[in-house]
Amino acid sequence: MSVSIFVNKVTKIYDQNVILKDLSLEVKNGEFFTLLGPSGCGKTTLLRMIAGFNTIEGGEISFDNKVINDIPAHKRNIGMVFQNYAIFPHLTVRQNVEYGLKLRKLPKAEIKTKVDEILKVTRIEEYQERLPERLSGGQQQRVALARAVVIHPDVLLMDEPLSNLDAKLRIEMRSAIREIQKKVGITTVYVTHDQEEALAVSDRIAVMKDGVIQQVGRPEQIYTRPVNTFVATFIGHSNLLKARIAVENKQTFLELGRDLRMAIDNLSDLVNYNMDVIAAVRPEEFTISDKGLRAKIKSRTFLGRYVNYELTLMEDLMVVPGTYLEVSQDLGLTEKLYNEGEEVCLEPCMRRINIFNEDGSHSLIRGVMVDE
Repeated sequence: MSVSIFVNKVTKIYDQNVILKDLSLEVKNGEFFTLLGPSGCGKTTLLRMIAGFNTIEGGEISFDNKVINDIPAHKRNIGMVFQNYAIFPHLTVRQNVEYGLKLRKLPKAEIKTKVDEILKVTRIEEYQERLPERLSGGQQQRVALARAVVIHPDVLLMDEPLSNLDAKLRIEMRSAIREIQKKVGITTVYVTHDQEEALAVSDRIAVMKDGVIQQVGRPEQIYTRPVNTFVATFIGHSNLLKARIAVENKQTFLELGRDLRMAIDNLSDLVNYNMDVIAAVRPEEFTISDKGLRAKIKSRTFLGRYVNYELTLMEDLMVVPGTYLEVSQDLGLTEKLYNEGEEVCLEPCMRRINIFNEDGSHSLIRGVMVDE
């Protein structure tokens, strides 16, 4: 049985420093929910408050309709997976996995049935008699996951579980974690600073900065329609360009310097016409064309399926001084590669451009919300 998690205006204070203040969110029953943000943003602090490892100075945390503020960690029926595995080195895989069930004094036959089942789900049956020292990092993490899940917790909490693995194994394990979580259906809160990892595994993501939730939504929502420039640049890469909204004959246009003017029809009511704005365009949203923004290629990086270019714009439109425009070219869709020093023109995909107010604090695209 899993539960919904309700975080209602919680506050956390360390040494008179406010880490979280009046933070609220909801995690749905059975959902894979990720807390994503840079180091120090408060995501692990919030996870530890849900777990019962940190005190709550204000607000409430509930599992379904039951407030758990004063319930000690060991009575919250949670499973926990850490980045350092935290499995017992002197016990075999099977002994590690059955440990929590023995503490609950379940009958031997029931323990065997539950352990056999979870060993199969996590694909570590063949290693069940091995000690952890004879397992790879990915196998050890599967043991930690099996041990957390076998007790049938109401909530599964995972704190940077893949950070100690190499890049290839991280990709393999994030798929495994997603698959296992869906099979067992446990409400899961997952903490990471890795944007790609969060996009790959999550039903929904909460992006955090300085103890404040910036945006909550499905991965595709957050990537395609970020709520501000922090989210736009933290989730993947976005080129931030100085732009202007103009109106002519009742038609609205986005102007990018002298070279590019495009009709736009999806702006919100927050727009003041003839105002300065920030346009965010991802590298893959540019097309190298015979018209558009004029630029010179500074460098080219071959990445197999893609080629990434750094370019200098002929007109200084970059919001961050001294930065270069980045463009990604899919080799499956082009026959020509461009060399350093070549001049090109770039056209952005108008329907995918994101527009923000001049300080980047909120989106001006119609329908974009902080919590979806």
